[in-house]
Amino acid sequence: MNQVSAPRSDVPATLTSPDVWRGCDLQGRTDWQYAFTRADIDELLSAVAHAGDKPMSDWTRDDLPLPTLAPRIAAWMAELDRGRGFVLLRDFPVQDHSEDTCTRAYWALGRHMGRAISQNTDGDLIGHIRDTGADPTAYGVRLYKTRAEQDFHTDGADVIGLFCLHAAKSGGVSRIVSSPAIYNRLLAERPDLAPVLFEPFPFDTQGQHKPGGRPWFDLPLCRYADDRLRTFFIPWYIRESQQHAETPRLTRAQEEAVAFIERTANDPSLYLDMDFRPGDMQFLKNAAVLHKRTEYEDWNDPARKRHLLRLWLVDPNFSAGDERLRKGVAAG
Repeated sequence: MNQVSAPRSDVPATLTSPDVWRGCDLQGRTDWQYAFTRADIDELLSAVAHAGDKPMSDWTRDDLPLPTLAPRIAAWMAELDRGRGFVLLRDFPVQDHSEDTCTRAYWALGRHMGRAISQNTDGDLIGHIRDTGADPTAYGVRLYKTRAEQDFHTDGADVIGLFCLHAAKSGGVSRIVSSPAIYNRLLAERPDLAPVLFEPFPFDTQGQHKPGGRPWFDLPLCRYADDRLRTFFIPWYIRESQQHAETPRLTRAQEEAVAFIERTANDPSLYLDMDFRPGDMQFLKNAAVLHKRTEYEDWNDPARKRHLLRLWLVDPNFSAGDERLRKGVAAG
């Protein structure tokens, strides 16, 4: 029988917040989706035109007037921050516009949601999610540059956005799961592991650290504040941290906690599938939603290959923010 550790003040009881949900209850519904109207698209493109030749990285909300869309964006941000933690926006007409126009429209929408931060040491503010032919088993290769499956994880920002320009020939499904729902399952089945989640875990930097810097960092998997559970989880970064002699060794309890989260996240009753089609924009709250991408088969035609644009967004008003995850990856 598992022994329950002494209660800690930062380890919550069963969670009942709106970000606790089951995919099986949502899979057939559309109340988490919004379809862009022609008027929405016209307003967004008009805002891009209003910004003129100013570099995108310098755009402010004042440069991008969205009188009708702005209240909707505020509602989406509220849903991300205090609701279920995800939204799917559909039907941006990518087939009618150049990649540059789509990118600028996406950036404009993202600018109204927050501030973009760097995603890699190259300082990229917009990530291109596509297969580059890189070996997914090689150290330091970011899996988004391959066709391989990416298991459940979070990214390093308040919000992650993905914009589908081209879908895969098959596979490449976006799968999401509520991290508070996983926590509730762990609390019911392995309460002895609950306190472990709130202790520091080592994470490998995957070579994304400054020269001479430490190749690992530590963060707890969970924090609890403002009546919300906040999760940071990249299991392969945790395991690969162990290759460095100076990294603290994982305890048996830590290994069991990671394995429990992975196993539970892959429960079909908990996760929700989104089969991206061109024109879809998905936004997730990293602190409340784990995401996964299934392996995919791509098209032979280079012009049709799967291609998503990614944003990492931070908002100082976002209640679930962690300042350590709001700085992005240092360029260098």
